[in-house]
Amino acid sequence: MRNIDLDDLEIVHAVIAHGGVARAAQALHRVPSNVTTRIKQLEARLGVALFARRGRGLAPTAEGRLLHGYAERLLRLADETESALRAGRLLGTLRLGSLESTAGSRLPQVLARYNRAHPAVRIELVTGTTAALIARLARHDIEAAFVSEPFCAPGLLAQPVFEEELVLISGGGVAAVSSPPDLGRTTLIAFASGCSYRRRLEEWLAAAGVLPEGVLEFASYPAIVACVAAGTGVAVVPRSVLAGLKAAESVRQHALPPTFAYSRTHLLWHPGQASLALQGLRAVLADGCREAGVTVAAPAGA
Repeated sequence: MRNIDLDDLEIVHAVIAHGGVARAAQALHRVPSNVTTRIKQLEARLGVALFARRGRGLAPTAEGRLLHGYAERLLRLADETESALRAGRLLGTLRLGSLESTAGSRLPQVLARYNRAHPAVRIELVTGTTAALIARLARHDIEAAFVSEPFCAPGLLAQPVFEEELVLISGGGVAAVSSPPDLGRTTLIAFASGCSYRRRLEEWLAAAGVLPEGVLEFASYPAIVACVAAGTGVAVVPRSVLAGLKAAESVRQHALPPTFAYSRTHLLWHPGQASLALQGLRAVLADGCREAGVTVAAPAGA
């Protein structure tokens, strides 16, 4: 006899996702006492504590976090089952991770096309660096993620989807830059450590024995470009992103060597765990890749 049903999973998932019983109860249209009772009953049947009290709130235990990961997948599978029974009409939620640059310059058209094909699927999008997104994918916080080369994702599958050209940008008063020594001692303007584009810039400088004076970290491209325009330092950004920013007129662009300038964005996911909703997105992306002559669906190695 099974000790867990979908209602139990939905309650545990909601308490963790919403950070407490009261908000979870509101989201589930239940009273808080019912949520608390169901959790206690489930803990009694399983013989483990799923939550520990922290002040006035609850924090998931290791067992609670483990169950939460399974709940994400099983609830999604239940949505898929309903979709299949509705003559292939996809339903449910697709949780995606994306680089800031990809979300701003590449995904609007892709997701608009996906929405036209599958209007009943809800897309939830979170952004972060390549390293942060891979970590979230490993924890099953998201189902798939758009990341950039270079990346390390053993055990995951990858579908190359976009080609990006990176350019070095500086203040307008900086002379032409053809090699790292032309920069002298400068400050890097970048996303947090774990950003693939930042890693490329640091590798380009290191190959020539140039050490930056320091690094200023920002969480958005508009802020990075504005800081560079103010003459604070230099940055590497995708040309596709720069084209959409008004502040780009206030910076100077410098070409990078091909080894550092060209990068592919990949979609990563767990093998054997692609939901129908994710398969639909992969099909939309594959169409675009075929038009661009890019090979798809290769294992992710280094």
